[in-house]
Amino acid sequence: MNIDRFESAILNCRFCFMCRHLSAVGNVRFTEADTPRVRAAMLYGLRTGTNSFDDMDFVDALYRQDLSACCVRHCVNHFDENGLALAARADVVEAGKEPEAVRKLAAVYRRLLEKVEWKFEGKGNIAYLLDGTTAADKNVTRAVEQLFKAAKVSPVWIAGGPIGKVFKVLGYLPEAKAAAEKFAASLEEKGVKTLVVSNPAAFDALTKDYPDFGVKLPCKVLHVTQWILGAKLKFAKKPGAVYPIADDFLRNYDDLDAPEKLLKALGAECRPFGTNEEETYNCGEGAVVLDKLHPELVADLARYVADRADDPKKDVLAVGSVYAKRALRKAGLKAVTLEELAASCLG
Repeated sequence: MNIDRFESAILNCRFCFMCRHLSAVGNVRFTEADTPRVRAAMLYGLRTGTNSFDDMDFVDALYRQDLSACCVRHCVNHFDENGLALAARADVVEAGKEPEAVRKLAAVYRRLLEKVEWKFEGKGNIAYLLDGTTAADKNVTRAVEQLFKAAKVSPVWIAGGPIGKVFKVLGYLPEAKAAAEKFAASLEEKGVKTLVVSNPAAFDALTKDYPDFGVKLPCKVLHVTQWILGAKLKFAKKPGAVYPIADDFLRNYDDLDAPEKLLKALGAECRPFGTNEEETYNCGEGAVVLDKLHPELVADLARYVADRADDPKKDVLAVGSVYAKRALRKAGLKAVTLEELAASCLG
């Protein structure tokens, strides 16, 4: 089974309470099944034969996880409970026991993958991936356009279909690899040398998932914050006081410090948010499609964040993803992405 690669997490996490407070879903549902310790204990039971994927309560718990990887980052031994959860989902799919909602969502993305034709608009060696999540937020896409224009760069705009991350998160590994191979082949054909990405989930897929699948990209991949810093843009204004919300993928998965460096370069007055800096406030961003599977749960997570704001209507929360921005704004919070914040400082 896929979970066998995470034996240390199974054996150790099932007895440990130390990161219980970092389980975002557990914090809003108040259920032990939504904590790393109990998830590991249930998977231990799967290996010993005392638990089964026929138990839909067990399987549902695996698909409720926020996958923020906060617990992995802040574990003193860095036991990969997050990787264990993803492996467990792959085992669920291989057993044909995934929930119907998961099966239907995967089918939607599978149809997109089957007919995907990547569109490349523009000419040049540098490209920007306009993934579906980012493209849906016109304010963010306008901000990206302004930043490229200020840098006097005309990128190739790439749009089309899934690159594999949703399949990976849902546990459909063959489909995830197939999507990766298709996208990589398109980049190779078009001669892309540098690919700029806004969506942290896409960035993680390209820099971590693809190598794991053995898929080699023909280009260098930069998160948009890395590109902005490298472009050495001149900012005429400062953003004032902001509350940075550390991104799940960029911080916990990829250990990327470019967002913090960008806020410093902008001259932002950064203020601490929440009760500690270890928690996730991204409403399940790491799970990528949690808002599609459990929208009511994402709403609860957003309210949890709103309850910790000093002034929900005025405080500017600087987030790393459109996913987090969308969820937090629905809760009445003033969330803006890093691209929007940088563009607002151009003058």
